[in-house]
Amino acid sequence: MKAGGKNSESMKTIGQSMTCAEFQDQLPELFESEADLKEQEHLKTCKQCSALVSDLEYIAQQAKLLLPIHDPSPAVWENIQTSLSGDKQNSGSGSTPSTSPTK
Repeated sequence: MKAGGKNSESMKTIGQSMTCAEFQDQLPELFESEADLKEQEHLKTCKQCSALVSDLEYIAQQAKLLLPIHDPSPAVWENIQTSLSGDKQNSGSGSTPSTSPTK
């Protein structure tokens, strides 16, 4: 519960009118529940909150595009592990890795 009992006050049922502040307090919970925000009474009458929700939905959609579509193959992780193991061995021996092989 939020300080001062505000949480129970802001969690009004659908159909009751609410202020922008009350609606915006509920936004995180509404997004997490994946509720159909277009059905919220407040959005039907408040252009500011409706624009805010549209912007937040757009940002969320665009953020999903930033995530990698596919995980790298296991070979990538094996190469990273091998590289890290090699670096660990080189740093443990006190020698620095040479850039050109000696013959």
